Amino acid sequence: MENQFFVDSEFLSPEALKRKHELETNPASRKNHMEYMPGMEIIKSDIRETVMAHVEEYDYDKYTARDVRAALDHETCSVEDFKALLSPAAAPFLEEMAQKARIETGKHFGNTVYLFTPLYIANYCENYCVYCGFNCYNHINRMKLNMEQIEKEMQVIADSGMEEILILTGESRAMSDVKYIGEACKLARKYFRMVGVEIYPVNTDEYRYLHECGVDYVTVFQETYDNVKYETLHLMGHKRVWPYRFDAQERALRGGMRGVAFSALLGLSDFRKDALASALHVYYLQRKYPHAEMSLSCPRLRPIINNDKINPLDVGEKELCQVLCAYRIFMPFVGITVSSRESKSFRDGIVKIAATKVSAGVSTGIGDHESKYTGKEAENAEGDEQFEINDDRSFETMYEDMSEEGLQPVLNDYLYV
Repeated sequence: MENQFFVDSEFLSPEALKRKHELETNPASRKNHMEYMPGMEIIKSDIRETVMAHVEEYDYDKYTARDVRAALDHETCSVEDFKALLSPAAAPFLEEMAQKARIETGKHFGNTVYLFTPLYIANYCENYCVYCGFNCYNHINRMKLNMEQIEKEMQVIADSGMEEILILTGESRAMSDVKYIGEACKLARKYFRMVGVEIYPVNTDEYRYLHECGVDYVTVFQETYDNVKYETLHLMGHKRVWPYRFDAQERALRGGMRGVAFSALLGLSDFRKDALASALHVYYLQRKYPHAEMSLSCPRLRPIINNDKINPLDVGEKELCQVLCAYRIFMPFVGITVSSRESKSFRDGIVKIAATKVSAGVSTGIGDHESKYTGKEAENAEGDEQFEINDDRSFETMYEDMSEEGLQPVLNDYLYV
């Protein structure tokens, strides 16, 4: 694997500039994105084949208003019904979908909304993903927190009242190896009741180690399930290997994790097919691992450093709402997280309908929680953010806003005995 850390083009060596140009313009210069790299575990599972068979045959334009009507009238939503609810034909039924989704959410989650915050501990990356603010060719301030700095960040977050944390890194084994992440998770267990990780995919034994360090759940973004488009977006690094990333959640469950979370980044490819694939990935894994907690996220593209013209492709708020309502109707028991990429007004509305979890006090930068939470000037340098957030409410403000909306904010629903 290319184990180098590049900066923006004006700072690249001639050799690196040549390599970057080759990757972008010559597909033959890129490694086969369907072939595993050395050290990557291959598991025997039929989930990927089953999910992608549905996606490949999905023609959403064939569905009619009659199909949508039937789907909404059925007591249980089948896979075929779900496909209809994702189709363009369902757009005129959005209000009715929202009403049904609200009822289903109430049955399984009451009026609760779960709050958490992410903590980025490093932003070094070895991948070249053209849409990502952390990609190895972008000129950004790179930083990796040491354990003392991590603990300080966690203290600041815990002092705000937060009880669940999601630990994130850039995708670099060289700069953020599994042991480093595990030590950070051990620290997190001192301050938080729930610990999740969103890191580069790893093997089953490594997930088992992280679970032993205190990790409860694993989040992996597939980005897009369209493996042809995936190849054109992920040009270098371990992330380029599409099937290894697809199987990450199953490896995490085999490693003992209590829960796993899934997502596509809507706007990278056909959002209806990506939404279908995300949900079916959950659906079939849930049937295979019925004990596991499953959740879905539904982020859209946001502007990034060096690429401020990236915007969601044909995914407006109405389309996003349709996807979330369809998720809820199809899988009433699944947690649904709405990112701080979305606006305050959208998040405040969707938690009354389909979403069950929101982030608060969010920073996608490195080492800046003290400055953002307390207003104190940072003692050390800060690493640049991965993307721009839209809803920057603090934990306290989010808690108050959710309460005023008649919802019950929940900080933790799991106790170790």
